[in-house]
Amino acid sequence: MKIYMHHVRGTKRNFLLGLLFKPLAWVSGWVIALLDFLRAHGLLKTEEPPLPLISVGNITYGGTNKTPFVEMLAKFAGECGISAGIVTRGYTGHTRNVALILGGNGDREVTGDEPLMLSRELPGIPVAVARHRIDGVKALREAGAELVIADDAFQHKALGRDVDIVLIDAMCPFGSGNLIPDGIMREQVSALSRADIVVLTKSEQVSHEELASLRKRVAEYVPEERIFTARLEHDGWLLYGTDTPPESGARVFAFSAIGSPDSFRRSLTEWGFVISGHKQFTDHHRYSSRDIEELGSLAISGHSGFIACTEKDLYNLPQMTSLKFPVPLVIPKVRAAVNEPERFFAVLTDCLKPRIVIASNGYGEDAIGVTLAQKLREKLPASEICAFPLVGKGDAYIQAGFPVKSAPSVTPSGGVLKYSLKDLWGDMRAGLLKHVRAQLADWKKIARTVRTPVCVGDVYLLLHTLWGSGARPMFCATAKTVYLSGHWRIERALINRFTLRTWTRDAKSAEQLGKRAVYSGSPVMDLLGEHNYVKGEVILLLPGSRMRACKDVKLLLDAAEELSISGEEKFRMVLAPTLPDAEFLEACLSYGWRVNDGRLLRGRVSIDLTREGVASASEGVKILIGLGGTANQLCAGLGIPVISIDEKGKRVQKKLLGDSELLVEADGHALAECALRVLRDAELYGKMSRAGRERMGSPGACEDMAEYGCEVLGWRMRERVYTRLNLWKN
Repeated sequence: MKIYMHHVRGTKRNFLLGLLFKPLAWVSGWVIALLDFLRAHGLLKTEEPPLPLISVGNITYGGTNKTPFVEMLAKFAGECGISAGIVTRGYTGHTRNVALILGGNGDREVTGDEPLMLSRELPGIPVAVARHRIDGVKALREAGAELVIADDAFQHKALGRDVDIVLIDAMCPFGSGNLIPDGIMREQVSALSRADIVVLTKSEQVSHEELASLRKRVAEYVPEERIFTARLEHDGWLLYGTDTPPESGARVFAFSAIGSPDSFRRSLTEWGFVISGHKQFTDHHRYSSRDIEELGSLAISGHSGFIACTEKDLYNLPQMTSLKFPVPLVIPKVRAAVNEPERFFAVLTDCLKPRIVIASNGYGEDAIGVTLAQKLREKLPASEICAFPLVGKGDAYIQAGFPVKSAPSVTPSGGVLKYSLKDLWGDMRAGLLKHVRAQLADWKKIARTVRTPVCVGDVYLLLHTLWGSGARPMFCATAKTVYLSGHWRIERALINRFTLRTWTRDAKSAEQLGKRAVYSGSPVMDLLGEHNYVKGEVILLLPGSRMRACKDVKLLLDAAEELSISGEEKFRMVLAPTLPDAEFLEACLSYGWRVNDGRLLRGRVSIDLTREGVASASEGVKILIGLGGTANQLCAGLGIPVISIDEKGKRVQKKLLGDSELLVEADGHALAECALRVLRDAELYGKMSRAGRERMGSPGACEDMAEYGCEVLGWRMRERVYTRLNLWKN
C-alpha cells in the first residue's frame, strides 16, 4: 500500500505500477471528457436544486479538509441568520433512500462516518445522506433549510449548484499529476476553470515559496482574486481514559484512516507533541478488535503517554464501552480558518447573487421577454436579470433597462429560420452562421453564473440555449399552436425531453405537448398588461417591425388615401422601436408624403405617428390594417378585426387568427376595400371580433412563469439568502 501511495502521490514512481495503471487512467480521462461534453451541451441532465447550494469539493483523492470547511460555512450561515443544511453521499454508508441526521443521532452503517461527525459538531443543522443528492436537497427544504452545503460534490455534476468551492491540499496538491488509478487526480487540473473559488488548505504546513508557486499554477485557471488560503486550528480535545489533555512535549502515538495522514502527523508536531509512531490505514477504514490490540502494543513499545487519532476515526472505532487502550485516547478537535475571511465571504456572497437570463428569438418574443423580465424584477429586486436575444440587438430589453448578454444578429430578413429559402440564403451571406457561433460562445461566458434559462420562442431557440448553456430551460412556446399545425412529433419529443416546464399559447396546445406543458393564459396577451380596450373611430396602421416596413408602408399609405375618399378621417400609424426614424421617414417622403408635427400629411389625409405600444395605440381603434406579426395578434385578441396581405408568412398567421383576420392581395386599394366591407357589415365585424378574442385567449402566462421560477425553482429563496449575506458584507 505504501508503494502505491508513493507512486500516485509522485514521491516515488514505480515503473510496474505505471505500466499497469496508466492505460486505465487514459480510459478514465476519455470517459470524463465524454461525460463533460454531453453535460456541457445539455445531453446529460443536471438537476436544478430548489435551494441555493454551495458545493465544497476537490479534484484529488485524499484529504483536503473538506469536513471542517463545510462546518465553517454552516456556522457562518447561522451567524447571518440563515438556516443551513448539509447534503452528502455518505461514503462507506449503505443508505438506500434519504437519511436525515440531527444532533449526531444516526447509524454509522447507514450514513457513514463523516456525516455523523458533521452532525455531532453542528447539532442544530440537519445533515441529509442521500445516494441521489437532489433527493437530499429536497428533504432539507422540507426540514426548513434555506441554504444547502454539498459535501464533496465537485464531480457530482448532475446536481446544479450556485457556487463551486474547490479545496487543494497545499502539501500534496496534484500528486503525480495523473488521473486515478495512476495518480490521485479525479479530474485534470484544467477542471479548476469550473471553480468559482479555490482555497489552498493546510497553508501553514508548507513554505511561502511552495505556496506562491501553487497559487501561480492555480491562477492559470482561476482569477487571482478568487484564490484563498486556509489553515487548520486546534480547537480543544475529546478525551477517553483521562480528564487531562496532553501537554506540549508529551509522547503521542498516532493512527489515522484519512485521505492525507501526513497532515495529521504534522499538525501534532506543530502543536508541540513528540510522535513516537504513526500507523496509517486506508481512508474510512473500520477498525477491528485486532487493530486496537496492535495499536495498543505499538503505543506501549514506543513509550507513549497517549494515543491519538482524528475525529473522523472516532466513528470507525469499536464501541467505546469495549474499547481498551493501554494509554489514554486523545482526539484533537480542529477547525478550518480562511486567512482572509472578510474578502472570502464577500466573494462568496457575490457568487450567490441570483442571476436570471431570458432568451428570445424574434421581436415579438423580445417584447414578451421584457414583460416577463419586468415581473421578475418586481418580485426579485436584488437579483440580476439579463437578456439573450437571438435576433437583432435586443433594443426592447435595453430600453427597459435589462443588460443584453448575446452578440447582435442583424440580418436582412430580421430572423433566424425562414419561410423563404431566398431569405435564408441572403441571411447566410450576411453572416448568419458567424452570428450563431458568436452567440454560442457568449453562452459559455455566462452559463455557470446564471440560474435556469427562460426561453421565449420556438424549438430552435430551445436547442440553441440547451447546446450553449447546458441547462434545461423553462420554455414559453410562442411560435406554434395547434392552430398553426401544432408541433411536429420530433418537436414534442424535444420539448418533453429537454425542458423543465413548457407554457403554451392555448389549452389545446398544452394537451398536445403532454405532461410537461401547461396553459395559464396567453403570453402574447400579457403584452397588453392591465388594458381595457374601448372601440372608437380610428383606423390603425401597422407597417411591421422589420426593415421591409420602409417598403411595405406604401401599401398602408395608399389604403389610407382610398379610405379618406370614402369618408374615413382618423388614422394612426405605430412605428416599431426597431424602425430607424431617418430611413422610415425618408421612404414616406419618397412616396409623396410630408412630415409635420408628428404626422404624415398628403392632401387632406393626416396620419398620426406614434411609437407607443399596441396597448396604448389601440385606444379608440375600430379596425387594423396591419403588416406586423405579434402586433396583429394583440389587436385581434382585443377584438379588433385585422386586415392584412396575402403572402406566405401571413397565411401562416391566418391559421392562428382564424376568422379574426382577412387577407387580400398586396395592394392599397384592395386593403381599403376590404376594410370598408368589414366596417359596413355589422355581422361580419362582430364575428371577426369574437373570433380574435377566442383564438388569442386571456393574459396570465408571464405571471405564472415568474412564480414558478420564484417558488418551485427557489429563486425567491436565493434572493432572500443573498440579501442577508449582503447585509453582513456591508
